[in-house]
Amino acid sequence: MRIRVSTDTTDAEAQAIAEAMASQYRDDVTVVTDGGEEIGSASYDGGTDATTESEPDSELGPTAREETLLDEIDDILAGGPEKYKDQLPDQGKLFVRDRIDLWFGDDFLFEDGKFAAFDDWHPDGANTAEDDDDRLPADGLITGAAEFEGRDVHFMANDYTVKRGSMAAKGVEKFLRMQQRALKTGKPVLYLMDSSGGRIDQQTGFFANREGIGKYYYNHSMLSGRVPQICVLYGPCIAGAAYTPVFADFTVMVRDVSAMAIASPRMVEMVTGERIDLQELGGPDVHAQHSGSADLIAEDEEHARELVAQLIGYLPNNSDETPPRSDGQAPAASPDGIDAVVPQEPNKGYDMFDVIDRIVDAGSTLELRSEYGPEIITAFARIDGRPIGIVANQPAHRAGAIFPDAAEKAAEFIWTCDAYDIPLLYLCDTPGFMAGSQVEKDGILEQGKKMIYATSSATVPKQSVVVRKAYGAGIYAMSGPAYDPESVIGLPSGEIAIMGPEAAINAVYARKLAEIDDEEERKRMEQELREEYREDIDVHRMASEVVIDEIVPPSDLREELEARFAFYETVEKDLPDKKHGTVL
Repeated sequence: MRIRVSTDTTDAEAQAIAEAMASQYRDDVTVVTDGGEEIGSASYDGGTDATTESEPDSELGPTAREETLLDEIDDILAGGPEKYKDQLPDQGKLFVRDRIDLWFGDDFLFEDGKFAAFDDWHPDGANTAEDDDDRLPADGLITGAAEFEGRDVHFMANDYTVKRGSMAAKGVEKFLRMQQRALKTGKPVLYLMDSSGGRIDQQTGFFANREGIGKYYYNHSMLSGRVPQICVLYGPCIAGAAYTPVFADFTVMVRDVSAMAIASPRMVEMVTGERIDLQELGGPDVHAQHSGSADLIAEDEEHARELVAQLIGYLPNNSDETPPRSDGQAPAASPDGIDAVVPQEPNKGYDMFDVIDRIVDAGSTLELRSEYGPEIITAFARIDGRPIGIVANQPAHRAGAIFPDAAEKAAEFIWTCDAYDIPLLYLCDTPGFMAGSQVEKDGILEQGKKMIYATSSATVPKQSVVVRKAYGAGIYAMSGPAYDPESVIGLPSGEIAIMGPEAAINAVYARKLAEIDDEEERKRMEQELREEYREDIDVHRMASEVVIDEIVPPSDLREELEARFAFYETVEKDLPDKKHGTVL
């Protein structure tokens, strides 16, 4: 170290400065004048001065006090009674600490509230043994932070070996703090759920309190659309515990081990007399096919992590950020085949994924709720590395007609994409909303209203492609010209009409045709009317009248969409100034 002093400093003063600085900063010191002349120096010999005594670092180590703390931490990390840990392999699931290691490994950052309820159970307090059911390490709920797939996240995880993952006062407080911190940090939340619900015998102090378990769902509501909330179910989540997965933006259930229900089978039997097992009551198949509450089904714990790793790659950290871009990839199949995939006949079925695979980046498609309302596809994908949400009619199921469950699924997906600034691609090939007494009972008008409302209110860039038929209110729900899309593109197979030719001719000309006695003449007239009608609804007529923006050769559709999504990436749309709409 060199110290510069003024030229009027004496040699004795310079030497004193050098020795003092060497001792203070434990370094060799040279004192020079402003002109660069050396007038004093001192070397640090590593010793101590006469007034300071200290032991070398090599002789220091944890004290008995720290050793006691480390033993206590080891006891907490061991979880609940060993007998319950021994049951986990037969149940097809991991001990919660091993699960956390699977998810985060070396990217685990820290845990909060490890000592929750410590004085209630620890041997120094309640004198509990290792297999005592009163062990309450971390109060059965682990919360903390970690890095997941390069993203900082908050997380919680139930410990099923502690009172079957049930929730009590201290665990509830940790859960609430984690949610409230997520509101402040703007980072995603992972819920790794395996809980039998509230700890009934300890409900005083956490059930109905202002800061009790009911506040979970208030916080879920505040977080909704602010940061992504992803829930994975590893076991039975009953009663209050079942609301977290349905409040989350995305829910993953693990086959054969997870379930969620408003009440346990035992309670159901008490209340209704119905005898039913848990999987029949609320297993993955129930929620994938019937309730629509499960977005994805994992085959095991490792698969659950893989699905969430894929899912989070489409999502921003919060509503202020844009979704993450990646390197673009060519489609898995050539766009040149699109026109051959789409039949000219409006009533002939085909798989819309054969079109999607020719538009989006190879390997980028993640379909959600595939078994619920399958006549509409809701999926994330990428075009040139840009995340998009796809809403597509699926002619391979129920001719692509929109049923109530499909409309509900589409509305919720559109709403979620809009919340997280994910552009939307609509691929339209539908005869419209389904008609009939049963769908009226099932709420086709109510659910159809929600889909149209979501499409109307979405402020993200929207591209709508009329792949083939767009009949009835189907063109409205699929972001047709009246719904403020950035573009409406037609393929040469496209048609837009109130209804298809057969139905229209039957509605308008049925009496006139019935008056024709000659069968051949009647068929000729019917064909002539059908052709005239199709001329009116043909996509060329729609383009000629500027109803749609462009007719695109199918083999160019990928490039066209790539250019349009890029161009409209920063488009801004305003909604009317109001508190909120009245449609839920």
